[in-house]
Amino acid sequence: MLLGFVAILLPLVAFGGLAGELREGDGFFFDMPLLLALHRMAGPGVDAFFSTVSQFGYLWGVLPADVAILAYLIWRRSYRDGLFFGLSVVGSLLINLAAKNHFARDRPSLWTSITPEMTYSFPSGHAMGSMTLAAALVLLLWNTRWRWPALGGAVVFVVLVGLSRIYLGVHYPSDILAGWSAAAAWVFAMHWAVAGHAPTPPRTGPVAARPDLIARSETAKAAKAAGAA
Repeated sequence: MLLGFVAILLPLVAFGGLAGELREGDGFFFDMPLLLALHRMAGPGVDAFFSTVSQFGYLWGVLPADVAILAYLIWRRSYRDGLFFGLSVVGSLLINLAAKNHFARDRPSLWTSITPEMTYSFPSGHAMGSMTLAAALVLLLWNTRWRWPALGGAVVFVVLVGLSRIYLGVHYPSDILAGWSAAAAWVFAMHWAVAGHAPTPPRTGPVAARPDLIARSETAKAAKAAGAA
């Protein structure tokens, strides 16, 4: 229970700190140096690589993966897994849209980006979307033999997507950190809520539910033990 609390609280504190600094208008000391450092890597091959990574970070990868995974979980009647995944993805999207419009931070303008964006900058939607997908999958697979491959792949994917947005000049590094923090806090909160409080669907009848992955999580076990006590 303490680990779950920390997993939600720490990202929230990180996001709150970033949001507070942004609201005060002081800026972040690391934003410009990191933007310029990545821009110095610019070249045709690097442009093509990070442009592709950025597309997979949302339109070509994250979005279709979200839809496919949710459809698969519903099809196999893993209803609580599907509830957790759906709440994570949809809630993250709504939080991102609300936060962007609330903070209304302009995007960087140090150079003309090869993939310009017209929406607000804080927090990064690509960072939130990739972190949401990655964290939700890792939590679902944590008690399976796919735990470490999922975690390793998630870390590489999330970091590359974040770097791609900075390299392309469409996000400040602080936008990326805020997106990661907000998404992590939301996904862990949804995991805690569904694993600990959502009722187990019936496993009999014409639409019987199958055993779900979230029932095997430490969160669910802790909630069950607390209920028994």
